[in-house]
Amino acid sequence: MRKVVVTGLGLVTPLGIGVRRTWKRLLDGQCGIVSVKNKGPQFGSLPSQIAGLVHEGKKDDGGWNAKEWLGPGDERRMARFAQYAMVASEEALKDAEWSPTKEEDLESSGVYMGSGIGSLDDVYDTTVAFEKGGYRKVSPLFVPRLLINLAAGHVSMRFGFKGPNHAATTACTTGAHSIGDAARLIQFGDADVMVAGGAESCIHPLAIAGFSRARSLATDWNDKPTEASRPFDRDRAGFVIGEGAGVVVLEEIEHAKKRGARIYAEVSGYGLSSDAYHMTAPREDGHGPFLAMKHALRHAGIKPGSVDYINAHATSTSLGDAAENRAIKDLLLGEDGKERASEINISSTKGAIGHLLGASGSVEAVFTVLALYHNALPPTLNLEMPGDPPEDFNCNYVAKTAQQKEIKVALSNSFGFGGTNASLCFTKM
Repeated sequence: MRKVVVTGLGLVTPLGIGVRRTWKRLLDGQCGIVSVKNKGPQFGSLPSQIAGLVHEGKKDDGGWNAKEWLGPGDERRMARFAQYAMVASEEALKDAEWSPTKEEDLESSGVYMGSGIGSLDDVYDTTVAFEKGGYRKVSPLFVPRLLINLAAGHVSMRFGFKGPNHAATTACTTGAHSIGDAARLIQFGDADVMVAGGAESCIHPLAIAGFSRARSLATDWNDKPTEASRPFDRDRAGFVIGEGAGVVVLEEIEHAKKRGARIYAEVSGYGLSSDAYHMTAPREDGHGPFLAMKHALRHAGIKPGSVDYINAHATSTSLGDAAENRAIKDLLLGEDGKERASEINISSTKGAIGHLLGASGSVEAVFTVLALYHNALPPTLNLEMPGDPPEDFNCNYVAKTAQQKEIKVALSNSFGFGGTNASLCFTKM
C-alpha cells in the first residue's frame, strides 16, 4: 500500500485567517467566540447568542474581506463555505509549493472537499424571495451555490486539477472523512496529490434555532462568550456553533520526496465506525468512537499504548464528552491500566473556536499535525474542574495552557449526528 504524507496546511478560523496566525493564537490561549445578538434582529431572540465567527477585517490583519481574498466574480459565484474552502486551499497549496503545469501532474492531482450543511443562507433567502416574488426572483446561481460538491469543483477549476473531484457530507465528521477518504484515493493510485478538507458557514438564525431546539447549544453563557465552550468541564452544557475551513495537501510519499517537499506528518491510519444507536445522542459507553480509534491504530500498525496525544472531538456537551473520554481510556488503558490515566494527553481545541460542524474534523486535523510537528499540546480552554464525576475525568486535558511534549503518534477524532465516527492517525516522519 502506498504511503501518504501531509505537505501543506491551510486554515480559515475564528482565530484568524492563515495557519501561522491561528496556531499562535491557539497556543496563546486566545478565544474567537463572540456575541452575535446584535448581528440581526432574529439573533437576539434565540436561546444561544454566541458563535465562533470568522471576523471581518483587513486581509493584512488576518480578517475576512471577500474582495481582498477572492478573485473577480468569486463572491457572486461561490457560497461563503466555498469561499472559505478556496482561501484555505490556496494557502495549503502555497505551503506545499505545489503549482503544477504539466498535464500528467494535473491529471494526478485531485480535490476532496466537504461540508456538513453548506449554504443555508442561500436556501433561506431564496425561499423567502420565491415566496414573495416567484420564479424571476430565483438566481440562476442558486443551485450551483447550494451544492456541497461545488467547493471541490471551484478549487479544481481554479488550479486545473483533473484527478478525483469529490465531496463528503457526513455532519460533523465531514472534514475527517474528507481527509481519510482522500488519503485512500492516493493509496489506491487514483491520485498522487489530493487537496482535502471541510468548510462550513451557516451561522444563521435558522441554524441556531434548529440546534437550540435539539438542545445541543450552550445557552448559559450569552454574556460571557469566551467562557461558553467548556470541553470536559463539569459545567459544560452544549456546543458553540462556529465557521471556517481546514485544508491539507496530501501526497504520496515518494512523490513528495522526489520534489523535495517539506513533510509535516504521515497519515498512518484511518478508522470509521457507526454508533448504530440514535440520531443525535452518542452511546454512553463510547463504543462507536472506541471502534473508530481502534481501526485507525490497526491500519497504522500501532499499539494503543504508543499514542502520545489525542485531539478530541469533545464539543462541550455533557453526554458526548463523557462518552469519548470513556472510549479513549478503554482503548489506551484497558482494564489493567486505569491508574495510568494521567499519562494520557487529550485536548479539545473547540474551547477556542467553537464547533465548526463540517469543517471541525479538518481544522482539528491541521491542529493535530501542527502539534506533532512542533511537539506542542494545544490547550483546552475554560477547563476549571474536569467531570462529572471527576474520578472518571482523570487524564491530562491540557487545561487552559499549552504544554510542550514530544509527540510521535497522534489521533484526531470526529463524530457526527447519525452516529458516524472517524479517527485519523498521524505519525512523525
